[in-house]
Amino acid sequence: MKIASWNVNSLKVRLPHVLDWLTQQQPDALGLQELKMDTPVFPHAAFEAIGYHCAVMGQKTYNGVAWLVKNESHERVFSQEEIGFEGWIDPQARAIGIQLNGITLMDWYVPNGQAVGSEKYLYKLEWLNAAQQHIKNTLAKNDKLIIVGDFNIAPADADVYDPVAWGEGILCSPPERAAFQSLLACGLHDSFRLFEQPEKSYTWWDYRQGGFRRNQGLRIDHILISESLKASALRCWIDPSPRALERPSDHTPIILELS
Repeated sequence: MKIASWNVNSLKVRLPHVLDWLTQQQPDALGLQELKMDTPVFPHAAFEAIGYHCAVMGQKTYNGVAWLVKNESHERVFSQEEIGFEGWIDPQARAIGIQLNGITLMDWYVPNGQAVGSEKYLYKLEWLNAAQQHIKNTLAKNDKLIIVGDFNIAPADADVYDPVAWGEGILCSPPERAAFQSLLACGLHDSFRLFEQPEKSYTWWDYRQGGFRRNQGLRIDHILISESLKASALRCWIDPSPRALERPSDHTPIILELS
């Protein structure tokens, strides 16, 4: 089983990239973030034509998340589809969950936070607190859980090309990193760190100043898995090839393979 995550930074612009990548990699499920399109205009037909069903929570211009599931991979198509977090109203399209072959799959686009101390930063911390409670509630019902997405958090200095330059700024601040650790403390693992990985492995590179060419990136896209699935994890890896395409997203896919 292959589960993947990709912040596409506008599906309208990146649709050909996503279709080509799905055809090549054939993941069982791909969580997309930052669709930047409303649900009614989501290109279901394009994905269905290559054998993928879609669950979508769109939003015009901003945010938006979706699951794409390979036809033969599912027992029941998107049973118990869940939008957002129970008990916490969020006007932004940032979270969608499905059930796939007995596993709860969540796809998150965590707020960026803009700057430490800003209103958007406080919203980010509130969002992560609600997410933590959502994890606890979900694991109480099903201990098989995978969360993919753009978390907008580099968990450690090893996930930042220049920890001194980034310091304790946005994406790297102690409260953000503590919130990430609190998510793991609910009973999850950062699947990428379950395996030996190349140094300077990143999922996001700024468009400016040749960030990708110089490998000046951050690892802010993650796949978290519950304890019950840890033994099934075979490999977690980052595919940087889409970032080298013409008009790419500033993020690239991360993939988890399970037995």
